[in-house]
Amino acid sequence: MKAKQMGFTLIELMITVAIIGILSSVGYPSYMSHIQKAKRSEAQAALVSMATAMEQWRVENNNDYTGVTVGTGDTSIFTDRVPTDGSGTQSYTLSIPTLATGNYTLQATPVSTDDCGTLTLDSTGVKASSTGTNCWE
Repeated sequence: MKAKQMGFTLIELMITVAIIGILSSVGYPSYMSHIQKAKRSEAQAALVSMATAMEQWRVENNNDYTGVTVGTGDTSIFTDRVPTDGSGTQSYTLSIPTLATGNYTLQATPVSTDDCGTLTLDSTGVKASSTGTNCWE
């Protein structure tokens, strides 16, 4: 009488490893793309919130944007990082590269690579990205 074997053969194990490898090679890039889009959406929301803070500053300071800063100082109206609550790893850096009497441009620069590059929002509501693609949709 033959004894019944328990367990896996090497060939069954190799097939399982190959299937897991194929699924991972397809799924991982898709997952990373989804994470990148989520971080981009968070940066876009931060820019819109920052624009609201800019307008509030203007109302409180005689229709003038001068003196406004981002970061952690006393005159800072908004944080300079995304996520804005300071939790997690920083994914974008927020700044105000253009600040004039009547207008401003807000900028979110990715810390690591992003397909859209740097996102901008100006005082007239124009939204753009440094790659030229419409990443605000």
